[in-house]
Amino acid sequence: MLLELDQDTLQDVVSSNKKVAVQFSASWCGNCRIMKPKFKKLATEKEDITFVIVDAEKFPESRKLANVTNLPTFATFVDGKLVNETQTNKAEVLTELINEI
Repeated sequence: MLLELDQDTLQDVVSSNKKVAVQFSASWCGNCRIMKPKFKKLATEKEDITFVIVDAEKFPESRKLANVTNLPTFATFVDGKLVNETQTNKAEVLTELINEI
């Protein structure tokens, strides 16, 4: 499942799903635009994970859940807890992060 948040509700999504992968991005971020299709492709391959795209500029409360300081940031959550996060523009690194959960 893939969600693009239109409200600052990431905490609700993380709390109500066992495994969650998040891409924090912004409209001005070139690397975010490059990584978005790769993130969406992983969402079609991993049916047991909820994938979420969050605009880090619009949703500061969601951003705090993964200590986002750079974009794009990818984070994984299991049972409501942050497992790992990374800033990357490399598909291999993103795939490794997702495969950890």
